[in-house]
Amino acid sequence: MSPKVLRKQPNSHMCFVCGLDNPFGLQARFYEIEGKELVGLFTPSVEHQGYPGRLHGGIASTILDETVGRAVLIDHEDSWWVTTDLSLRYRKPVLLDGPIRVVGRITGNRGKIYEGSGEVLLADGTLAVSATGRYLIQRIEEITENDNFAGEMWNVVSESTDPHSIPLN
Repeated sequence: MSPKVLRKQPNSHMCFVCGLDNPFGLQARFYEIEGKELVGLFTPSVEHQGYPGRLHGGIASTILDETVGRAVLIDHEDSWWVTTDLSLRYRKPVLLDGPIRVVGRITGNRGKIYEGSGEVLLADGTLAVSATGRYLIQRIEEITENDNFAGEMWNVVSESTDPHSIPLN
């Protein structure tokens, strides 16, 4: 049974991972699902490859970092975070042959530091890349000079293709 989507998270305009107006980015969408997990969905293009036909390892790291960090928003939707530590294990190549699912969750909290883990899953649910990370909660003013970033550039965009459930295996 596929977990039910509970809520879609915001996208920005120009972020490399979630920026809907960034022609070079991943244009990923993020969905909170049952079980306090977050799923990121994106379809890589040839510009995101390392070896021919394979997702670049740095892009896998980038999408895992964003997904695990964003999992903080499940319980703290107005929070902002920066990565303090990220560790990855590459297990299988990620082919550029279709949409990619990334799952993240928060595994611990030490005040302003949140710990999490996540995985890139292949189409058949096989684990391709796993990660653990730590994220520091900060005020938006400490991250960007745009005091109205959330109001101007951070919005939930409802789309007809938004899923109601997401298969994980």
